[in-house]
Amino acid sequence: MNTIQTLHEEAMDLAELADVAKLRGELDCHHTLLGQALEKSVAAADALRSKLDAEPTRALVHRSAASLAVELGQFEIAERLLAIALAGNPPPEIAEELKDLFVQINLKSYFARRGLRLDTDRWELLKAG
Repeated sequence: MNTIQTLHEEAMDLAELADVAKLRGELDCHHTLLGQALEKSVAAADALRSKLDAEPTRALVHRSAASLAVELGQFEIAERLLAIALAGNPPPEIAEELKDLFVQINLKSYFARRGLRLDTDRWELLKAG
Protein backbone atom coordinates (compact mmCIF):
# COMPACT_ATOMS: atom_id res chain seq x y z
CA MET A 1 0.00 0.00 0.00
CA ASN A 2 2.99 2.30 0.55
CA THR A 3 3.72 2.58 -3.18
CA ILE A 4 0.08 3.34 -3.88
CA GLN A 5 0.02 6.06 -1.25
CA THR A 6 3.22 7.57 -2.65
CA LEU A 7 1.83 7.58 -6.20
CA HIS A 8 -1.41 9.18 -5.04
CA GLU A 9 0.38 11.86 -3.00
CA GLU A 10 2.70 12.65 -5.92
CA ALA A 11 -0.32 12.91 -8.22
CA MET A 12 -2.09 15.32 -5.88
CA ASP A 13 1.08 17.41 -5.52
CA LEU A 14 1.36 17.63 -9.32
CA ALA A 15 -2.32 18.59 -9.55
CA GLU A 16 -1.72 21.42 -7.06
CA LEU A 17 1.26 22.62 -9.08
CA ALA A 18 -0.94 22.49 -12.18
CA ASP A 19 -3.51 24.70 -10.47
CA VAL A 20 -0.81 27.22 -9.59
CA ALA A 21 0.44 27.20 -13.19
CA LYS A 22 -3.11 27.82 -14.39
CA LEU A 23 -3.51 30.77 -12.03
CA ARG A 24 -0.30 32.20 -13.46
CA GLY A 25 -1.63 31.81 -16.98
CA GLU A 26 0.91 29.11 -17.84
CA LEU A 27 -1.57 26.89 -19.64
CA ASP A 28 0.98 24.63 -21.36
CA CYS A 29 2.63 23.93 -18.02
CA HIS A 30 -0.80 23.41 -16.44
CA HIS A 31 -1.70 20.80 -19.06
CA THR A 32 1.66 19.03 -18.78
CA LEU A 33 1.50 18.84 -14.99
CA LEU A 34 -2.09 17.58 -15.08
CA GLY A 35 -1.04 14.87 -17.53
CA GLN A 36 1.73 13.77 -15.19
CA ALA A 37 -0.69 13.82 -12.26
CA LEU A 38 -3.15 11.68 -14.21
CA GLU A 39 -0.46 9.11 -15.06
CA LYS A 40 0.50 8.69 -11.41
CA SER A 41 -3.10 8.70 -10.25
CA VAL A 42 -4.10 6.04 -12.79
CA ALA A 43 -1.12 3.92 -11.72
CA ALA A 44 -2.28 4.14 -8.09
CA ALA A 45 -5.85 3.29 -9.10
CA ASP A 46 -4.70 0.34 -11.21
CA ALA A 47 -2.70 -1.01 -8.27
CA LEU A 48 -5.89 -0.94 -6.19
CA ARG A 49 -8.17 -2.29 -8.89
CA SER A 50 -8.53 -5.82 -7.50
CA LYS A 51 -8.16 -4.87 -3.82
CA LEU A 52 -11.85 -4.82 -2.95
CA ASP A 53 -11.01 -4.88 0.75
CA ALA A 54 -9.18 -1.53 0.47
CA GLU A 55 -12.30 0.64 0.64
CA PRO A 56 -12.75 3.56 0.98
CA THR A 57 -9.19 4.21 -0.25
CA ARG A 58 -9.84 2.31 -3.47
CA ALA A 59 -12.87 4.42 -4.37
CA LEU A 60 -11.22 7.70 -3.36
CA VAL A 61 -8.13 7.05 -5.48
CA HIS A 62 -10.29 6.09 -8.47
CA ARG A 63 -12.41 9.22 -7.98
CA SER A 64 -9.32 11.44 -7.87
CA ALA A 65 -7.95 9.87 -11.04
CA ALA A 66 -11.32 10.21 -12.79
CA SER A 67 -11.54 13.88 -11.81
CA LEU A 68 -8.12 14.53 -13.30
CA ALA A 69 -9.14 12.72 -16.48
CA VAL A 70 -12.27 14.87 -16.72
CA GLU A 71 -10.23 18.03 -16.28
CA LEU A 72 -8.03 16.91 -19.18
CA GLY A 73 -11.05 16.04 -21.31
CA GLN A 74 -10.17 12.34 -21.29
CA PHE A 75 -13.71 11.16 -20.65
CA GLU A 76 -13.23 7.52 -21.70
CA ILE A 77 -10.50 7.12 -19.09
CA ALA A 78 -12.73 8.82 -16.51
CA GLU A 79 -15.65 6.52 -17.31
CA ARG A 80 -13.44 3.42 -17.00
CA LEU A 81 -12.12 4.57 -13.62
CA LEU A 82 -15.60 5.38 -12.34
CA ALA A 83 -16.97 2.01 -13.47
CA ILE A 84 -14.13 0.18 -11.72
CA ALA A 85 -14.70 2.20 -8.54
CA LEU A 86 -18.43 1.51 -8.56
CA ALA A 87 -17.83 -2.20 -9.22
CA GLY A 88 -16.16 -2.42 -5.82
CA ASN A 89 -17.83 -1.68 -2.54
CA PRO A 90 -17.49 2.08 -2.04
CA PRO A 91 -19.18 3.65 0.96
CA PRO A 92 -22.60 5.08 0.00
CA GLU A 93 -21.57 8.74 0.12
CA ILE A 94 -18.54 8.13 -2.11
CA ALA A 95 -20.64 5.97 -4.45
CA GLU A 96 -23.01 8.93 -4.86
CA GLU A 97 -20.08 11.21 -5.74
CA LEU A 98 -18.83 8.67 -8.30
CA LYS A 99 -22.29 8.45 -9.87
CA ASP A 100 -22.63 12.24 -9.93
CA LEU A 101 -19.32 12.57 -11.75
CA PHE A 102 -20.38 9.88 -14.24
CA VAL A 103 -23.62 11.75 -14.96
CA GLN A 104 -21.77 15.04 -15.25
CA ILE A 105 -19.42 13.75 -17.95
CA ASN A 106 -22.19 12.04 -19.90
CA LEU A 107 -25.05 14.51 -19.64
CA LYS A 108 -23.76 16.94 -22.26
CA SER A 109 -23.29 14.19 -24.86
CA TYR A 110 -26.69 12.73 -23.95
CA PHE A 111 -28.37 16.06 -24.74
CA ALA A 112 -26.27 16.54 -27.88
CA ARG A 113 -27.32 13.14 -29.25
CA ARG A 114 -30.93 14.27 -28.88
CA GLY A 115 -30.33 17.63 -30.54
CA LEU A 116 -30.76 19.58 -27.29
CA ARG A 117 -28.48 22.45 -26.36
CA LEU A 118 -28.09 24.17 -23.03
CA ASP A 119 -26.71 27.66 -22.63
CA THR A 120 -23.68 28.03 -20.37
CA ASP A 121 -25.65 29.26 -17.36
CA ARG A 122 -28.08 26.33 -17.43
CA TRP A 123 -25.25 23.86 -18.02
CA GLU A 124 -23.38 25.21 -14.96
CA LEU A 125 -26.59 25.03 -12.92
CA LEU A 126 -27.10 21.38 -13.89
CA LYS A 127 -23.49 20.51 -13.07
CA ALA A 128 -23.77 22.17 -9.68
CA GLY A 129 -26.80 20.06 -8.84
